[in-house]
Amino acid sequence: MLNNIGLPGILLIAIVVLVLFGRGKISSLMGEVGKGITSFKKGVAEGTREIEETSDDIAETAKDVTPKSETDKA
Repeated sequence: MLNNIGLPGILLIAIVVLVLFGRGKISSLMGEVGKGITSFKKGVAEGTREIEETSDDIAETAKDVTPKSETDKA
């Protein structure tokens, strides 16, 4: 359905949106979208960093789980 829009259709839609909402409203909306995308990327990066730190901590604490008495027998 959307494959047949073409360039004239996209331009017509853009003009209608511009007339309905006005230039100021669209620019503020795009600014909010940009802030949202930036915030999302920052959140994903922080989550990835937190997961890596947690997995490093777990790996360090889980290296030797055998009791001292068991390691002396081997």
